[in-house]
Amino acid sequence: MFSASQSSRAQFLDRARQAREERRELKERERAATQLQALARGFLCRSRLQREIRREVEEFFEGKECGSSRRSALSVFRIARRLLFVFSQKEDKERFEKLCRCILNSMDVENEPKVWYVSLALSKDLTLLWIKQIKDILWFCCEFLKQLKPDILQDSRVVNLHLTMLVTFTDTSTWKILRGKGETLRPAMNHICANIMGHLNQKGFYSVLQILLTNGLARSRPSLSKGSLTAIFSLALRPVVAAQFSDNLLRSFLIHIMSVPAIMTHLATLTPERLAVMESHDLFRKFLLFLSREAQCRDVCMCLEGSHTLCLLGNLVYLGSLNDKVLEEETAHFVGVLIQMLSYCQKYVSQKKSNLTHWHPVLGWFSQTVDYGLNESMPLLTKQLQHLWGVHMIRILFSDVLSKKLLENQEIAQLPAQPLSPQNSLPMKNLFKRAFQKSASVRNILKPVGGKRVDSAEVQKMCSICVLYQTTLTTLTQIRLQILTGLTYLDDLLPKLWAFICELGPQGGLKLFLECLNNDTEESKRLLAMLMLFCDCSRHLITILDDIEVYEEQISFKLEELVTISSFLNSFVFKMIWDGIVENARGETLELFHSVHGWLMVLYERDCRRRFAPEDHWLRKDLKPSVLFQELDKDKKRAQLLLQYIPHVIPHKNRVLLFRNMVTKEKEKLGLVETSSASPHVTHITIRRSRMLEDGYEQLRQLSQNAMKGVIRVKFVNDLGVDEAGIDQDGVFKEFLEEIIKKVFDPALNLFKTTSGDERLYPSPTSYIHENYLQLFEFVGKMLGKAVYEGIVVDVPFASFFLSQLLGHHHSVFYSSVDELPSLDSEFYKNLTSIKRYDGDISDLGLTLSYDEDVMGQLVCHELVPGGKTIPVTNENKISYIHLMAHFRMHTQIKSQTAALISGFRSIIKPEWIRMFSAPELQRLISGDNAEIDLEDLKKHTVYYGGFHGSHRVIIWLWDILANDFSPEERAMFLKFVTSCSRPPLLGFAYLKPPFSIRCVEVSDDQDTGDTLGSVLRGFFTIRKKEPGGRLPTSSTCFNLLKLPNYSKKSILREKLRYAISMNTGFELS
Repeated sequence: MFSASQSSRAQFLDRARQAREERRELKERERAATQLQALARGFLCRSRLQREIRREVEEFFEGKECGSSRRSALSVFRIARRLLFVFSQKEDKERFEKLCRCILNSMDVENEPKVWYVSLALSKDLTLLWIKQIKDILWFCCEFLKQLKPDILQDSRVVNLHLTMLVTFTDTSTWKILRGKGETLRPAMNHICANIMGHLNQKGFYSVLQILLTNGLARSRPSLSKGSLTAIFSLALRPVVAAQFSDNLLRSFLIHIMSVPAIMTHLATLTPERLAVMESHDLFRKFLLFLSREAQCRDVCMCLEGSHTLCLLGNLVYLGSLNDKVLEEETAHFVGVLIQMLSYCQKYVSQKKSNLTHWHPVLGWFSQTVDYGLNESMPLLTKQLQHLWGVHMIRILFSDVLSKKLLENQEIAQLPAQPLSPQNSLPMKNLFKRAFQKSASVRNILKPVGGKRVDSAEVQKMCSICVLYQTTLTTLTQIRLQILTGLTYLDDLLPKLWAFICELGPQGGLKLFLECLNNDTEESKRLLAMLMLFCDCSRHLITILDDIEVYEEQISFKLEELVTISSFLNSFVFKMIWDGIVENARGETLELFHSVHGWLMVLYERDCRRRFAPEDHWLRKDLKPSVLFQELDKDKKRAQLLLQYIPHVIPHKNRVLLFRNMVTKEKEKLGLVETSSASPHVTHITIRRSRMLEDGYEQLRQLSQNAMKGVIRVKFVNDLGVDEAGIDQDGVFKEFLEEIIKKVFDPALNLFKTTSGDERLYPSPTSYIHENYLQLFEFVGKMLGKAVYEGIVVDVPFASFFLSQLLGHHHSVFYSSVDELPSLDSEFYKNLTSIKRYDGDISDLGLTLSYDEDVMGQLVCHELVPGGKTIPVTNENKISYIHLMAHFRMHTQIKSQTAALISGFRSIIKPEWIRMFSAPELQRLISGDNAEIDLEDLKKHTVYYGGFHGSHRVIIWLWDILANDFSPEERAMFLKFVTSCSRPPLLGFAYLKPPFSIRCVEVSDDQDTGDTLGSVLRGFFTIRKKEPGGRLPTSSTCFNLLKLPNYSKKSILREKLRYAISMNTGFELS
């Protein structure tokens, strides 16, 4: 019972709750319906009102012309009010345009004050309402300008309309109401214009102009007309002039107008009158003074970020090129502003590609996106920037250096050339004088006097300018070469800058800059920037000059100057390494080192190719090789860096010793040296004499790298298939190696060709006719590497350009193919350089960017660039053509062959081992020393057999004949006769393996069975079985052995020996 009553109570409560909810829901629906009806009625009412107003506006404009006397200013004002009340940018675009035209037409009517729209400003009741209305109308004009595209014809007309509105009502000059008696109203009207202008500025007027200018100008061809551009720029200038060039408006002008890509160039092209207006207001100077305050410059740069900061910089540079007077007077401010802006851009420049970087055509990898408009404007922006390193601006900025008079007929004492070592008692100032020693017949350079204070205004100014150009080089990475070319265009800039550098400090030059390295002050950094700029520019200049320009014409630098400069650089780099500065170098210091080192190495390589410096010029007298070797053994960093960067300061002989030590250490490490506890692994190969190259190739190319470096024993099989007698104790392998090398380098085989002049070897471009030619080249590389590894000298004269490739020099950014071209074909080089010097129109010669070659009777056309055979050679691209042609002949044609040979060579010889040699030194390492044969050294290291000894009569005759009767050429032939190479070993005959030996023989080679006790005794006591006068001396080159009969007379010995070496009598292994 109780439970039933509880249940009915719950049901009752539920029903009551449901009833309440239904009533509340009903009320909500009624309220919502009322609200919706109100909204609908409101919307319909507004729509009706809008339609009525728009119809009324259209009826107004459909009447007679707005300019007629029937259309009073008041009626226009009222209809404008009506339109603005319901104005929608989307729907009322055309009505608004009609309104603007109507207002402008009213302003053009003559002598009808009531029609002039501006007359309402004089009405007491309407002044404020009119000002508000014109402000609204002008701002709507701005809103439309933001959306319009000037490159569309229809839009460009509307752009002109809105611009005319803005021009008309922001300045009183065209208002007819102010003519005659109305002139008294001008101050009040000017005040109204200023009020309107201030309102527009507050709303973002400059942003509107920036968008419009960017849309119209940031493209390959500007779409803004002369009138439009004039109007926009006039509008942009008005607030600045009205505010008397206040900082606030100068800032807006710089950020929004001067940052539009290449706007100054477009002004100069389309409306140069605007530039004249800027000049009349002295705006360029005002910009520089505003930006010269660091905080304000930083603020502008931060607003613009990277790309647009660069655009502002380009416009300022262009303005500077047009304002010589201001540039000369404000050089310090101009330079300071540019340095700050470039440094800001540098923050965005990245060293490498990543997910966060984008490619910028001027700055390289960049941590901002580069929009389409900026990319389109980049060629124009680059042209603006080029004024910075153009001749005109360089003459202005470097005027202090360039204005120095060249001294005539200086009487300067001739001083001996020597490196700048600490032991030199010669004062630094006198040492630098040598750079400027000139005879009366040639240019006389400034004589450095030294003692110029580094804190003087002149030096500080020059440092700032050098910092500017150095910052430009490190920021505008993609046009670096353009900048360097511009800076080196004036022949006298670099020599005079060098003279200026020499005058710095109490003693000048080296000491000052070394002190700067140890001082981390701003002044030191600026001085080092000057040195860095000098090195970068000079290196670029010498790289692009050919040998005729450097040695004969001596453009910019005289050879004596290059000697002194290289001496300074050599000492500077040595000090940086040896004093431990490079070990811990970071940032600017490291950049300085690479800059100075790069210039030094360009000079050194030029000197290696063709000497201009005296003997031993590059050596450091204060560096003891023994000390260096000890430090290398202890893995001292400075010794390793010295060997890596400037090995040339160590005498060549010591470097060869070091190379041989490196090889020996590796042999010990690999277990290739005989010890008391272990013998090295020996590889045995059998070679048929008739198929020496084929057998050698087949058996050796399969060997591992370590096996190739190890001991290889050769057994020869003669034509009858019989093993030749003899035991290979390195001698037979030496003969095999020499024979292989003689065969593969024979031009008749067409693996290698000889150069046209001095017949030096390089890979043949047509060697591809051989099957597996690349494997053959790799094998040749291994054989050559093995010869160098074992210290076996082989008479293989390589072309200089090929040796450079073997050393890896062609990968250097400073490498120039043109410089190496004479070593391939001197006649071809002369023809190419004559194109460079051709004064007329080069296109008359009918050349194209291609190379025609006769390949085995067929004419083959090689394109130097894609589509090259259709691209004519012109005065603009002739330098590129010369470099492309040189690169093609020396690299592209033989690229795969060279790569294969280098791969084989480096599998035996580590690249770092031979980097300490120049190209001529590498040739000496391969083929022995080209110096005069040292007979005393040879005599000292000769071994005698068969009864011969040092005091034997025949031996005394032999040495006397070699010393006094033979010419140097005959002595070389003698050495080739007994060792197979005409040059002595680099380190002397102590390093000849096997040692040179002379053996007394009684019979011919085919009867010779070796030394017996009887033959030795007969030889020793000069007892002859019979007179050997009919027999010739013979040799066994694999053992470096001379077989000499026991002649009875000196004259017979001389005659037979001369005949033998001239006929190069050979033998089969006995």
